[in-house]
Amino acid sequence: MGDVVHALPMASDLQRLCPQAQIDWLVEPAFAALPGLHRAVTQVHRLPWRKWRSGLHQAATWKAMGQLVDSLRRERYDLVIDAQGLLKSALWARRAGVLVAGFDLRSIREPLASLLYTHRYSVSPKLHAVTRCRLLAAAALSSAKGCSTSLVAMGNELPTPDFGLEQLVPDGRLELQQPYAVLIPNASRPEKHWPEPHWQAIGRGLRAQGLNPVVLWGSGPEQDMAQRIAQGCNGWVPPFLTVQEATAVLAGARLVVGLDTGFAHVAAALGRPVVGIYCDHEPGLTGIIGNGPGASLGGKGQQPSFDEVSAAVQQVASYCSSIRCGG
Repeated sequence: MGDVVHALPMASDLQRLCPQAQIDWLVEPAFAALPGLHRAVTQVHRLPWRKWRSGLHQAATWKAMGQLVDSLRRERYDLVIDAQGLLKSALWARRAGVLVAGFDLRSIREPLASLLYTHRYSVSPKLHAVTRCRLLAAAALSSAKGCSTSLVAMGNELPTPDFGLEQLVPDGRLELQQPYAVLIPNASRPEKHWPEPHWQAIGRGLRAQGLNPVVLWGSGPEQDMAQRIAQGCNGWVPPFLTVQEATAVLAGARLVVGLDTGFAHVAAALGRPVVGIYCDHEPGLTGIIGNGPGASLGGKGQQPSFDEVSAAVQQVASYCSSIRCGG
């Protein structure tokens, strides 16, 4: 999900550089709601590769893959940009049957994927993922007819990223007590986790500031953790939420505290005040970035302390109060 969020400003740039262009998106179905909310995206193609790769021995899988290839080629695209830089994304980019732009061998996450592109561009891997996607798109369009090159000329001094998401209103069926803050304590790998007692203490601090803690989850074990954290801070755990429903909840939050996970980046993309906790990744490459106040703490093997996170929450909350930001 984080890869999808980091590529959203690229679509905004493409619309600005080539106003006449139709912009479509190819993505896993679980994350299709995000590009579908972008004002510049016309059509979202769903690629259930995680499902298909376990059923390659079945005729139905090959039929479904053929139907997706047909739908891609039917559009007769001028160009496909692979912003993910993986072998699987490069292979499917090629299936559209047109020119494919991507990162060169020294810029890409999986070097073998670069060999599948017709156009390769050098973009420093030391830049933030959002900046890398934007510079790739700008370079790919630098010679396109009717497209501005202003973004390319600016180099790394890019304008503020525009994630292009429409503001959403939380579902009225959810028992959200305003004002509320969102905690996101779950991640795809245990190496990213932060101690549960810390989460409970952060939640109690937010409640002391008049914010009702809402703890998000996505699977059975995550729900159990969310319940324990909520019990420790008198918070609330919603039922299972789709990506679009969770995005709507984040859109109304006064403040978000989350691990280095997709929904924390979604909250930042929505302009929410966000404190990101990094325990297994360098925030310089995928740190919290958006139009609201934010902080990224920790790093690879550098779990931030409770005091550090608490201070960042206080700082972001104080800034937010001073400018009256919130849901």
